[in-house]
Order: sequence, then C-alpha cells, then structure tokens
Amino acid sequence: MAAGIVGSLSGLGGGVILIPALTLLFGVPIELATGASLVSTIATSSGAASAYVKDKLANIKIGMSLEIATTLGAIVGSLTAAFIYAQHLTQVIFIVFGIVLLFTLYPTSMELRKRYRKRINKDWSTDFFQLSGSYYDKARKRVIRYSGYRWWLGEGIMAIAGIISGLLGIGSGALKVVGMDWGMRLPIKVTTATSNFMIGVTAAAGAAIYWALGYVQPLILAPSIIGIVIGSYCGAKILPRLHGNRVRLFFLLVLALLGLEMLLRGLGVA
Repeated sequence: MAAGIVGSLSGLGGGVILIPALTLLFGVPIELATGASLVSTIATSSGAASAYVKDKLANIKIGMSLEIATTLGAIVGSLTAAFIYAQHLTQVIFIVFGIVLLFTLYPTSMELRKRYRKRINKDWSTDFFQLSGSYYDKARKRVIRYSGYRWWLGEGIMAIAGIISGLLGIGSGALKVVGMDWGMRLPIKVTTATSNFMIGVTAAAGAAIYWALGYVQPLILAPSIIGIVIGSYCGAKILPRLHGNRVRLFFLLVLALLGLEMLLRGLGVA
C-alpha cells in the first residue's frame, strides 16, 4: 500500500519501494523482485490512472504519443536485463542508474526554485501532437490551461526511461516526469498523472519478457498487487488537492532517496 501511494503521488510507479522491500526485507532475488515490480507497476498505473483520467488530469493524447518510445525502450531493456543477469553484472547497473537518478534532480530542482515559469512560444510539435489541454485545479480553485512543446526532447527522454524500466523494473516514472516537466514544460500535476497512465503500458511490454524468462512468481506477485492497487487509488485522490510545488518537492525527495539507495546497493553498502 505504501508503494502504491508513493508511486501514485510521485508518478514513479510502486517499484521504487517494492523492489527494495522485497530484496532487503524479504531476501527475494533481484530478478524475481524486478519481475514482480513490473507487473505490480501495471496495477499501480491502473489504480491511479483511472482516477486521473476521470479528473481530466492525465493527458491521454500526450501519453500515447510518448508511449512509442517507452514501449520500444522497455523491450530493449528487458532483453538486455536477461543478458545482464546471466553475466552477473547487476551491481554495475545499479551504480549507473543511481547516478542517472541523482543527475535528474538538477532540472527539476531548478523548476522548484522558480516562483513563476517563463512563458514559452509554441513550436511545431505543440499543434502537430496536440500538446495543449486544461484541467480544474482543486487547490487553486480554477481551470488551468497549458501547452507543451519540444515533443522531440520528451520522446528522447522517454526512450531512455523505457530502457531503464526494462532493466530495473521500476516503471522509470522518474525520467518520465523529468521529460514532461522539464523537457516539455507541462504542469507538474499533468506530468504526474500522465506518467502514472504511461508506466502501465511501458511495464506491460517488459513484464511479458520477464514472464517468459520465469522471473514472475505468482506467490510474490499476488499480495503485492492487492496492496499496491489500494495505495495507488488513495494517492490519486490526494494529488488533485496538493499544490504543484509540493508535488514537485515530494517527487524530488523520493528521487533523491531512490538514487542514493541504488548507488549504495551497487557499491555493496546497502
């Protein structure tokens, strides 16, 4: 349930807590924890995204246009993971991933320090990919209209996010949020909600490969999904009532903890 709430509020997916819990607390092998996390991420996305779509926070058109890159990346990442586990190189992946996550703190923290975002001019991708939309902000009690741009930058970041999702089974919502928040300049609430919608599709591509490799164990997966669906639904009810910068700050804190944990585990400290 805790994994579902954190994943829903931050847009990261429940794997950020589920994988450490399974490996560190219960001694589950990393490949089985990753397989369970990928399938659980689909549950997280389903529980949260349904509420976000109903509240019109998730932008379906933007999410589906970016899913092309994340799905292909997830397939590549999952196939690469099979080779990595066979060669016992998992620790190197953790180190690299921890560094990448800590590096992504910079662009998001810069957005947090800005009281107001500088207005941007639309580019060719704004209208072509229909990157505009609106939603009712319950915290500010008014309708927010927005337009994104630099679709090509978001798509590139999504490809990397998909590869990492397949490698580590955590949904890679961290890079998805950075890609839409910093890269495409979408509102943080729209970014978080759309990320929750996208991670399920991305995880499904990788989960099929993990299932075929025998890395998905039903006895580990079943209780994880029950708790994660309940938690993600609760988180989806909380997000619309929070201010944008509070969501961004929460995302930064989770991202920092995740990056440090992955780095320390890769170095053999955690």
